[in-house]
Amino acid sequence: MVDGSSLQLATFAVDATPAVGDPIAYGTVDGVDDPLSCRGVVLFPTGQPIVLAAIDWIGNYNGAHKAWQSALADAAGTSPERVAMHAVHQHEAPGFDPDTETLLLGHGIEHHRVDAAFARETIRRAAAAVGDAITDPEPVSHVGIGSGEVTQVASNRQVLGEDGTCCYVRYTSGGQDFEFASSAPEGVIDPVLRTLSFWREDEALAALTYYATHPQSYYRNGLVSCDFPGIARNRHQAETGVFHVHFNGAAGNVTAGKYNDGSEENRLVLAQRLMDGMADAWENTERQPVDGGDVRWEVERVAIPPAPNLNTAELIEGCIDNPDEPPARKLIWKRRCDLGDLIPLTCLHVNDASVIHMPGELFVEYQLAAQRMQPDRTVMMAAYGDGGPGYMGTRAAYPLGGYEINVSKVSPKVEDVLTPPIRRFLDAEDATVTPSDITAEKPRTDR
Repeated sequence: MVDGSSLQLATFAVDATPAVGDPIAYGTVDGVDDPLSCRGVVLFPTGQPIVLAAIDWIGNYNGAHKAWQSALADAAGTSPERVAMHAVHQHEAPGFDPDTETLLLGHGIEHHRVDAAFARETIRRAAAAVGDAITDPEPVSHVGIGSGEVTQVASNRQVLGEDGTCCYVRYTSGGQDFEFASSAPEGVIDPVLRTLSFWREDEALAALTYYATHPQSYYRNGLVSCDFPGIARNRHQAETGVFHVHFNGAAGNVTAGKYNDGSEENRLVLAQRLMDGMADAWENTERQPVDGGDVRWEVERVAIPPAPNLNTAELIEGCIDNPDEPPARKLIWKRRCDLGDLIPLTCLHVNDASVIHMPGELFVEYQLAAQRMQPDRTVMMAAYGDGGPGYMGTRAAYPLGGYEINVSKVSPKVEDVLTPPIRRFLDAEDATVTPSDITAEKPRTDR
């Protein structure tokens, strides 16, 4: 370690690929197309360390997310609320939710999305990698901020008809009617990929990228894959020689459905398009001097309101009658809400950039609204932290319908809970734009 005013950084990465025969989110592993990883950075600013990490899993839910935070915090010598742990949300990958599995097993139902021993061992290995990495951190002299446009990847999942409600849902590969899915308007998305990088003079030490879309090209075939975002990340790291962590933004209602026909070859097409955006952002990066005092971390704890249709007694009955996880996962979430569980929202400020870390499958309007609230800063957002809340739409999105709205576990009032902390993070209390304002901008089709 150098003097306390200096900024330092350590990087870590471990394999997170399950074995053949292990359970994953939608079946079991028959083979591996692309290995999965958990990777991140540890920052040493003035004050306690900060951990920023992402894993190629569909998600870490409820107690799983807390277990990750605690283990990485202990390894880095910091507090759990200074750990931003996120999933990239690939679907042919594990999902860890020990609370839901325990609840189902109590009813004699086995439903696993990951081998629990493997998941806990992955956490242990990641924590050990953090412990090893922080013994020899690198001094950071500059921070880099860049952006690049990604074309023909993202599209909004809610396609609105003439009456303004959802007439079609674009899933991973556009749904059953790909001709319509591909011809319908792109909808509300964030087409920009943003990069935050750390440098020792002219040498880049690490790059963090942020882009919002569901990251599936195809799945349910038993072949594990980090899919097109992971492929793009890995190739960009190989080409630049710079350690690379990719975070999925507020992508709850964003998918590649307009541009993805579900063919195997299209996975690499999408990967190349995303990599082109990464390359543009890297080329456009502007470096600024930085020290430990230029890095700030903020925390806001919120109580996210449950959906009004979540009835504890009915959910318990559903767990017994339905040998699947949705009622159980909803019940775990309802119990968390009833106990007053607070979820920390966090924000990293580095020079002219702010990175907001959010839970669940957040709608992209929150990300776009945050950027409009503070146009003088580069605002990035990582979602898919604590997966417990699931889909979180805007107040205006709930009456429109669609898959995400129909399965949402939170109340439409969630916008009133999440928006004020975002404003405070960005010193934008006087801003009037809301996520619902952006929902209102969605185009309609003649269907």
